[in-house]
Amino acid sequence: MSLTIILQFVVVLGAIWMGARYSGVGLGLWGAVGLLVLIVGFGVAPTSPPIDVMLIILAVIMAASVMDAAGGIDFLVRVAERIIRANPKYVTIVAPLTTWSFSFVAGTGHVVYPLLPVIYETAHQNGIRPERPMAVATIASQQAITASPVAAATAAVIGLFAEKGLNAWGLPEILMICVPATLAGVVAAAFISMFLGKDLKDDPEYQARLLAGQIPVPKAAADRPPLKPAARLSAFLFLAGVALVVLFGFFPELRKLPGAKSALGMPIVIEVVMMAVAAIMLMLTRVNVDEIPRTATLRAGVVAVIGIFGLAWLGDSFIAAHKDVIVPAIGHWAEVAPWTFAFGLFFASVLLYSQAATTRALMPLGIALGIPPQFLIAMFPSVNGYFFIPTYGSLIAAINFDLSGTTKIGKYVLNHSFMIPGVVATVVAVTTGLLLARVIF
Repeated sequence: MSLTIILQFVVVLGAIWMGARYSGVGLGLWGAVGLLVLIVGFGVAPTSPPIDVMLIILAVIMAASVMDAAGGIDFLVRVAERIIRANPKYVTIVAPLTTWSFSFVAGTGHVVYPLLPVIYETAHQNGIRPERPMAVATIASQQAITASPVAAATAAVIGLFAEKGLNAWGLPEILMICVPATLAGVVAAAFISMFLGKDLKDDPEYQARLLAGQIPVPKAAADRPPLKPAARLSAFLFLAGVALVVLFGFFPELRKLPGAKSALGMPIVIEVVMMAVAAIMLMLTRVNVDEIPRTATLRAGVVAVIGIFGLAWLGDSFIAAHKDVIVPAIGHWAEVAPWTFAFGLFFASVLLYSQAATTRALMPLGIALGIPPQFLIAMFPSVNGYFFIPTYGSLIAAINFDLSGTTKIGKYVLNHSFMIPGVVATVVAVTTGLLLARVIF
């Protein structure tokens, strides 16, 4: 490997590091800076930007944002609340399965935020250490992203396979592997979590804080404002759109036009269906169109698109410029033990804090190395390494919502409440996925 390639790789890492420091749109902006340095400083020819991926994400986010503005997200959250409160003794199992399910349906982990106080209150009222359900429920909300048919990360995989001509691999294969794999990971993490930490009655630190009056007495859920009139309708319309996308994915003949030799690609189908669902939802719910750009869902989607735009473009260009050197250099390693590529995905996601950006930045390398698509899909859940360093938004929120102080960052930073359930969920998901990939395909 020449000095020039090493210097270019340092530029790529530097851009990622700077982007990670700023997070959010900073990922994409600094990715563009890195690409500019490669072009001007080293004469690297840029590849085409990942247009399909960005358009898929925008289409899905538009539908989700209209649902958000109409109150559909609030409706889904209240359904989740009822499920969690109905099974208080088993909250450590029920809570993560609930957050997984609702993140799976909505395509975003944002649904976990309003559920965290509910999980805390349910656990605390029943004498269960809140750390147990809160930590694993937070992990589960992100594991679902790599199984959701409408998540940005899934769109990144679908778009990437389409770009690389791997048309036989798409949404059905992702769902067949990642749905059972991530569920297995969540269940395993939930079971392990039931035994983590001391029970509240045996925890001297908790008891001391309770006697000192530092912990509020458990209380019932506060009254909330009524749902918006079209909340239920918007949620059902969005779910209908998700179901339609899954249906078209599993049955390619449904997307074959008269006289056409092959079916429409899934990127186009997802874009058309979800944009149409957004328009129908807008018409039937009569939501104020000016509210849509102000929703948290749309803001998060735009951030994801910008991150992928700059970062994925940078990664694609670097890999394409040196494919003949990079692939042979590490190809034998990947051929002997392709599962080790999952470590690269995991640690990249630790830096990037974005499943979609990590997928789009590194998956092309996996394809270039000749790793079979089914195994790349199996390793897809390893992009959930955001929890490793406890600075992600949902982790901080869980720590703050746990008024008992049991969910926390440890003395050595990495010994935090999310580490064990996060590692267990990811390892079990990837292992299960690899087994399923081998058996099914």
